[in-house]
Amino acid sequence: MKTNLLLEVVRLSLSLSGRFLSTYGHIKSPHKFTQPQLMTCLVLRAYLKATYRGVIDVLGASQELRESIGLKRLPHYSTLKRFGDRSSVAEIADAMFAEIIKEFAPPEEEMAVDSTGMQSTSASAYFQTRSGRKNSKYVKLSLAILCGSLFPCSLVVGWGPKTDRSEAPEVLEKAMEKVRPKKLYADAGYDADWIHAVCREHWSVESFIPPSVTRKDGTIGGVYRPQMAELPKSYGRRWHIESFMSGLKRTTGNAINARLPKAMFAQASLKVIAYALRL
Repeated sequence: MKTNLLLEVVRLSLSLSGRFLSTYGHIKSPHKFTQPQLMTCLVLRAYLKATYRGVIDVLGASQELRESIGLKRLPHYSTLKRFGDRSSVAEIADAMFAEIIKEFAPPEEEMAVDSTGMQSTSASAYFQTRSGRKNSKYVKLSLAILCGSLFPCSLVVGWGPKTDRSEAPEVLEKAMEKVRPKKLYADAGYDADWIHAVCREHWSVESFIPPSVTRKDGTIGGVYRPQMAELPKSYGRRWHIESFMSGLKRTTGNAINARLPKAMFAQASLKVIAYALRL
């Protein structure tokens, strides 16, 4: 029988979140819903590109989904909202990625690093143009993924626009805690000798980044950057992260409909979790 992706995402989310969340948030909580159940509802919401009310409607219409999550009753949409606001989604995401890689990722894969932006408003481009509004601020996702399997192993969420190098230390630090790939690929936005030094000297990983700036005499400065004048054929595998970003936005959407910064960052992280579980 053909596997239902939606049910698989729900079951994986419930299983993984149960390893990192206690059953109940407080000893005196009502004990109507467990924290893994609420987390799974949030993942389902991100996967379906739904609102809090919308995901409750979907659960109300699908007995199979309710049984997969173990819901005997439906939570109020405000319960999901409050849980999402107070839970440490980013930390849970990192823990989930580590567990996914441990269980499913083949050893010694190559890695690609890149970033992408998500709209911080659901207003259409036409409406923004007619209203004269200029939305120069967006939610920025910086990711490291394993080439081939496309499993994410590092995620940093912040505000854009800003240079990719500003998030590089945190992205690399989180990745180092989980894997040590054979090679790392990044685009010219990460061109910096210190990034090569971190990868090659402290992580023992070959890094390949095209140099973006040269001197007036045409030479490239730095210790490692001159070696990037000719990149290996395998550098083409950097496009695997472009495929991940494209699939992420097609599946979970490009807009963040939350209003508070913390909720925006949490929703962006949940989108990545939902898409990673789908893989």
